[in-house]
Amino acid sequence: MDDIKETIRKMVAEILEMKPEQIGDDDLFIKDLGMDSLRALEIMASVEKKYQIRIEEDMLPKFTTLNETVKIVADVLNKQK
Repeated sequence: MDDIKETIRKMVAEILEMKPEQIGDDDLFIKDLGMDSLRALEIMASVEKKYQIRIEEDMLPKFTTLNETVKIVADVLNKQK
């Protein structure tokens, strides 16, 4: 799970043009980090590509923090097993 978190942290940091250490586990992507909807879609697409999974679009509003995003990805990965 920690590997997933650090991988996604790096993805988010790259998309938001920040350093990974600037992304806190519970920082709100929109309110605290200034993410917009296009960047949220880009993060979702990057996660799907990296982990070879499909995340339903209605899950996008739940990508609010790093911890929530990791939880969603872990749930999808567990369902695929």
